[in-house]
Amino acid sequence: MSNIKPSLAKGTRDFSPQEMVKRNFIFDTVKTVFKKYGYAEIQTPSMENLSTLTGKYGDEGDKLIFKILNSGDYLAKVKPDLLTNANSNAILPSISEKALRYDLTVPFARYVVMHQNDISLPFKRFQVQPVWRADRPQKGRYREFYQCDVDVVGSDSLLNEAEFILIYQEALTGLGLKNFTIKINNRKILSGIAEVVGKPELIIDMTVAIDKLDKIGLDGVVKELLERGFTDADIERLKPVILLQGSNTEKLESLKKVLSASAAGLKGIEEIETVFDYVNSMLKAEPAIKPDVELDITLARGLNYYTGCIFEVKTNEVAMGSIGGGGRYDDLTGMFGLKGLTGVGVSFGADRIYDVLQELNLFPESTVAGTKVLISNFDKEAEEYALPVLQQLRSANIAAELYPSSAKLKKQMSYADDKHIPYVMLIGSDEMESGMLTLKDMQSGQQQKLTAESIVELLKKD
Repeated sequence: MSNIKPSLAKGTRDFSPQEMVKRNFIFDTVKTVFKKYGYAEIQTPSMENLSTLTGKYGDEGDKLIFKILNSGDYLAKVKPDLLTNANSNAILPSISEKALRYDLTVPFARYVVMHQNDISLPFKRFQVQPVWRADRPQKGRYREFYQCDVDVVGSDSLLNEAEFILIYQEALTGLGLKNFTIKINNRKILSGIAEVVGKPELIIDMTVAIDKLDKIGLDGVVKELLERGFTDADIERLKPVILLQGSNTEKLESLKKVLSASAAGLKGIEEIETVFDYVNSMLKAEPAIKPDVELDITLARGLNYYTGCIFEVKTNEVAMGSIGGGGRYDDLTGMFGLKGLTGVGVSFGADRIYDVLQELNLFPESTVAGTKVLISNFDKEAEEYALPVLQQLRSANIAAELYPSSAKLKKQMSYADDKHIPYVMLIGSDEMESGMLTLKDMQSGQQQKLTAESIVELLKKD
């Protein structure tokens, strides 16, 4: 049999032990915060019925779903005339009944509907699992990647939105980030602006143009709005919105004037004010915590999807897109026949957060550390002596290894270096006779002779 050169499927990655420790540091940190706010973890299968996923992400999304061929002779059930048809989509229902999940939201909706009699509403869940998309791989975009979602369904209280601001604040601070902005907007405010201008159908064109203010300036935005179908009169009405500045309170006061004729717009403003009030009330006991929350009316994530508050989080410490986002959606479960269930959720961009922490060197030392001490192995007698010492270390919750065979000391020291093991315990004939074992600090090169008990105590403190 010819040797097959090992390769990875396009758009996938291996994670080394060092990377896994760092990734788990991110996941463990955010999971701890989710649990503190009353969210519980669920998992859904990697594969779903194709019918569950199809039609939920739009035509473009449907094309990116990884379909799974039926097992066995998958062509057996296909009608012969379809096999000669050039359109492969025609035979798809006959050859594929399952697919890899595309996101965590649709499986979550299915879960809620299937378990509606077993769960208590409001239902607060978080999910950290991989998803798959048949996308064109490029830098930072993979076909397999992890999503980290936290959602609550069955509650229309804006306390949930306020708590998501605090969840972002606590989790990202816990990861070591110091300077990040939690941007908030409301779909109803955007609808109100488009309504007041008289161009509700151009809402997306409007937000895309306004979003570029920092890059192309007011003149550039005006030019783009004219190209996208707005008139000079529309732009005069829009100017106070485009140039909205000041504190969140000042922005809201300006918007109240601009949107005085729009019930939807005023409702959106009221919702944002309620969220801010909740955040301020919760933080009364901790005045030192001051989340950087900014009302940004150019924020227009997933407009067709969200119905209320919208969030996006950006780090100001490195150049990076958003590291999180989400919002309020209505009728998530309507696609599976359970109508009228409102929900709100946000996600953390784990891969981007990883890159930010890596660039800023924010992963704690402990995430690099694996094994703390390696016991040398010179011969059969030394190995026999070392085994109970090894168990003693592990019983004290110290990560320890015994080099698994007798080898030259240089080779054993190289192994410790390669694995960044901070200490090596040397057990030779002198050590076995005296009971005083040699502990070498690999960083400083210093050695000291101690009893096994003293070494355990020392390493527990270090």
